[in-house]
Amino acid sequence: MRTQRQLRVGEEIKHAISSILLRGDAPLPPEFRSTPITVSEVRISPDLKNASIFIIPLGGKKLHEIVEAMNDNIGFFRFSLAKAVSLKFVPVIRFFPDNSFDEANKIEQILHSPEVSRDLKKE
Repeated sequence: MRTQRQLRVGEEIKHAISSILLRGDAPLPPEFRSTPITVSEVRISPDLKNASIFIIPLGGKKLHEIVEAMNDNIGFFRFSLAKAVSLKFVPVIRFFPDNSFDEANKIEQILHSPEVSRDLKKE
């Protein structure tokens, strides 16, 4: 269970990274600059020194390539984060693909499968 402080700092980092991406300052390859990227969640460690940032591009296309490009520019994002958020220590950040939408689709398909639908029908 995450503490209130972890949640608050995670939200601050989420908004700061979103602002950086919105401004278009990020040194991403040209083919990714026009792709809107959503920061869906930031999970921060209890000591506030490590942050896992989950992202997904609009449409989910080239997700792993974008995550790799962003991880290649961690220094830029950390430097920009240090200017945007006032924390004693700037956390070590790492970008990860957000697969929650894929998981939700799998669950949706399972719930609509004939085997499960049959069991859910009322007698």
